[in-house]
Order: sequence, then structure tokens, then C-alpha cells
Amino acid sequence: MAPTAMAATSVAPFQGLKSTAGLPVSRRSTSSGFGNVSNGGRIRCMQVWPIGGKKFETLSYLPPLSTDDLLKQIDYLIRKNWIPCLEFSKVGFVYRENNRSPGYYDGRYWTMWKLPMFGCTEATQVYAELEECKKAYPDAYIRILGFDNVRQVQCIMFIAYKPPGCEETGVAK
Repeated sequence: MAPTAMAATSVAPFQGLKSTAGLPVSRRSTSSGFGNVSNGGRIRCMQVWPIGGKKFETLSYLPPLSTDDLLKQIDYLIRKNWIPCLEFSKVGFVYRENNRSPGYYDGRYWTMWKLPMFGCTEATQVYAELEECKKAYPDAYIRILGFDNVRQVQCIMFIAYKPPGCEETGVAK
């Protein structure tokens, strides 16, 4: 007789989590700079970002981008056929001031610098607009975005300029 669709395979019942005693243990020297950082288990882990330390978009954990680095990032988004756009904000991060309802945040939307750069083919065109925006708003954060007009989504966003005297916390002096 041929097997039927009703035939079930036997699966062992859940027996709980397995012991980690058989797994290899990672040993690091204490001179690695992590000190006594631990996730509570036998394996050491990274430290989290300190409380109050504001970070921004995708590349904010890197050192500030040089002109060449910015041009490479802009060139990347143009090669992906994304539409570049610049936005600026004096605050630079999300906060709650006007409303406490769930999902509402002030500072989520930044002011757009001119219109999105439809038809832009060179990174230097976007960089020239960035420089113009810096001259007009020297005390504002400026970010570059890349929009995909086919999928109708924002695909990339990174801080291109932080105002002078700005700390890594996102608060200008």
C-alpha cells in the first residue's frame, strides 16, 4: 500500500535547553580593554553604548567622514539608482516634547533642503548642495538620504555634517 499524506513523522518532545558545558569557552586576556564586562554567562561580550550617548543614522558609529568618504557614499547611492536628498535639523535627534502618546515623537521629520535631486548623476552635485546647506544653516545637523522611487522607500540615510561644538551626544554646546 502506498504511503498516505496522513502519515506523520515522529518528533521528540521538547526537553528544555541543553547544557552549554560541552561548548568551547572563549578565553580573552584581561588586557583586551573590556575589563570585567560579561553578559552574565561564561562568554564575554561587547559593552553597550552609554546612557545618554546619542547616535544618529547608519554610519554614526564611525569617525566623521572625510570628503572622499562622503563622495564614495553618495556615489554608492547614485549607482544604486536611488534619488539623493538633503535634510537638516537644529536638534538632530528624536525627542518627546509636545505629546506623550505611543508612537509620537518630535524631531522624527527633518526639514528638506530644496527638492530631492531627481536626475542627479554625480556625487559632486550632491556635495555642492551639502556645502550650500552648510553655509545657510551652519548650526544644524545635515543628513543625506537615498530614496528608491520604484519601491517607494528610503534606502540609506547618514549624517553628513554636525555643527561646530557638537559632542557625540548630539547636544550642541
